[in-house]
Amino acid sequence: MENFIILAIVAVIVTLAARYIYKAKKKGAKCIGCPDGCSCSTGGCSCCRSGSCDTK
Repeated sequence: MENFIILAIVAVIVTLAARYIYKAKKKGAKCIGCPDGCSCSTGGCSCCRSGSCDTK
């Protein structure tokens, strides 16, 4: 029974994370993990400096 509860909690977390990513991409977010959404000037945030998102 405990295994089922743990599996259900993990499934809910994964589903919510996937839904968040899907909605963010649908809205046009270039870099979901970036707190500024890469709207900062190039090199202004760690996401843009690392090249994780396309700022073009």
